[in-house]
Amino acid sequence: MTFAKETKTTAAVSYKTAAARRAKRDKYFKIGSLILFFLLWEVLGRINDACQWVDPKFFPVPTGIIASAYTYLTDGTLFTHLGISVYRVVVGYAIDVVIAIVLGSLIASFKTMDNIFSPIINLFSPIPIMAFLPMFILWFGIGEQSKVILIAYTTIIYMLSYVTEGIKDTDPVLIRSAVSLGANPWQFFTRVKFQSAFPNIFLGMKGALGTAFGAMVVAEMMGASTGLGYIIVFSKNWFKMNDMMMAAIAIGLLYSLMFVILTVVESALFKWKKETTGGAVEK
Repeated sequence: MTFAKETKTTAAVSYKTAAARRAKRDKYFKIGSLILFFLLWEVLGRINDACQWVDPKFFPVPTGIIASAYTYLTDGTLFTHLGISVYRVVVGYAIDVVIAIVLGSLIASFKTMDNIFSPIINLFSPIPIMAFLPMFILWFGIGEQSKVILIAYTTIIYMLSYVTEGIKDTDPVLIRSAVSLGANPWQFFTRVKFQSAFPNIFLGMKGALGTAFGAMVVAEMMGASTGLGYIIVFSKNWFKMNDMMMAAIAIGLLYSLMFVILTVVESALFKWKKETTGGAVEK
């Protein structure tokens, strides 16, 4: 019995060690792939400068983009544009998460709420965000309010389905167990349905983050004088391709940073999922 237990423990340790090695190898591989991508981009740009396949003015290279970023950094405007874009995304995204969870919970829990809101959501969800931008500017002005509301609206529409489906798809076994144990309605929702749906809700939060950044760029392309989206529009008018690519890459880096933060939080909250999967694979 002791030998079997030690063997199982050794196998578990071996599995975790191998998984850690694979994760480390994959991380280095991804970093190397990204470095190779920029190197190839630089080489193709230099070849294009010599061969003139495309007007070099419209084919920016990484070194030129870095030079533009350095210019924005030294004149003090880079952090101003980054800061205002982050503020708009974070505020709009936070509003989205709160409203989507509350409204989605109501829709999933009460048939009347489902009948009221589902047709409205299905009507507006396919409409592109660009169609609403002029309306939001007319309704809320060209200040921060219209931009934050536009970001929140877009991400709420995206995230609602994850909340409602996650709550509706609660395991029937968990429902029967809670009822048999005498859980009251509040306990039944908070400790069974909501906790069961939380992994799916978090998945919707991660997806909504990309939608929030897309909405932020759209909002900053009209009626804004700061932000990364504004840099893209301003640079387009003056054919400053390096500045445009710098702003676009900065958006990608900001999104990646926030996505990593969400992933770390997700890993901490749902550590049991990895342990369960690891045990299944181990067997």
